[in-house]
Amino acid sequence: MNYSYPLYRPPSEANSLILQITEGCSFNRCSFCSMYRDKTFSEKPLERVLDDIQLAIQLQPNTRRVFLADGDALYRDMDTLLKILDVLYKSFPNLERVSSYALPNNLLTKTSEELLALNKAGLTLLYYGVETGSAALLKCITKGSTPSKMTAGLQKALDAGMNVSATVILGLGGKHHWREHIEQTAELVNALNLTYLSTLQLTLDDVIKEEFIQKFHRQNREYVPQSDDDILQEQALLISLISPKKSVTFRSNHASNALPLKGVLPQDKEILLTQLRSATHGESQLVPTWLRGL
Repeated sequence: MNYSYPLYRPPSEANSLILQITEGCSFNRCSFCSMYRDKTFSEKPLERVLDDIQLAIQLQPNTRRVFLADGDALYRDMDTLLKILDVLYKSFPNLERVSSYALPNNLLTKTSEELLALNKAGLTLLYYGVETGSAALLKCITKGSTPSKMTAGLQKALDAGMNVSATVILGLGGKHHWREHIEQTAELVNALNLTYLSTLQLTLDDVIKEEFIQKFHRQNREYVPQSDDDILQEQALLISLISPKKSVTFRSNHASNALPLKGVLPQDKEILLTQLRSATHGESQLVPTWLRGL
């Protein structure tokens, strides 16, 4: 495949065909993220995308799932997206779903009718980084959005019939702001009917660590990292506070996590909390730090 590296995809897309239709991220200013810092955002020419699909037909003819990369596939105009989706479903008879990341601005600039059209065309799952529900912390990490804007965009996608997999970053508030981070994140999550919710653990690349801390200082806040025990406490509080109107599939299976968890909330809340208590008391082994990563 004609890839531009680095190339990322969500854990659940491990067996998917990765089709790169943009390179990098159009926002690319989040202080916690170094994924596309070495890339200049661009839209991959449609002709090259279609060539990649033709190659994939030869390499993976039985493709069942496709993930549209890089971090900002939804930036592309509707005609291009609908053309790509049409070709994909015509090219792969076993194709069951197409998914992509969604930036906050993607869901605000696309209309409800456009999101509905994309869903009907087969883009049925969006991965969305909530990170935190705290307005103050969103400014600290330069997320480029607010809780109200994220809620509005996500609700628009959900109303269009799309499945949404949202992620929350444990440790984002540090020792001083962790309770604010978790409580306000749970409030945001409870206001929506998300399909999937996952947590990952804050992992700062050396090249952005100083920037991350300095941006806290600019907001008159201090960032002090959390220990693994602190992270477990955050996780426990988040799970205890999540009471969605509809069941949400919960995962902490990202490679950054100290403790992998899985269940359905709220049904499995007590089971998950018991696993967290066991880990806190040293009865369950945490993933060694050297095995964790992005």
